[in-house]
Amino acid sequence: MAEAMLKITQTGSPIGRKSDQRATLVALGLNKMHRSRVVADTPSNRGRVRKVQHLLKVEQAEGN
Repeated sequence: MAEAMLKITQTGSPIGRKSDQRATLVALGLNKMHRSRVVADTPSNRGRVRKVQHLLKVEQAEGN
């Protein structure tokens, strides 16, 4: 069975945000506005997404 994946897109700027929120975006592989990454749907990634959910758009990734 294939692992579930999430497509995350940065929609908000990290300017003026706490350093831990900026570090979380980097950990997710995001560094510029409107860039997208596909990451594994794991509890650790879900926690990262939840921490900066106000700066992201999250979708289920289509296919592999």
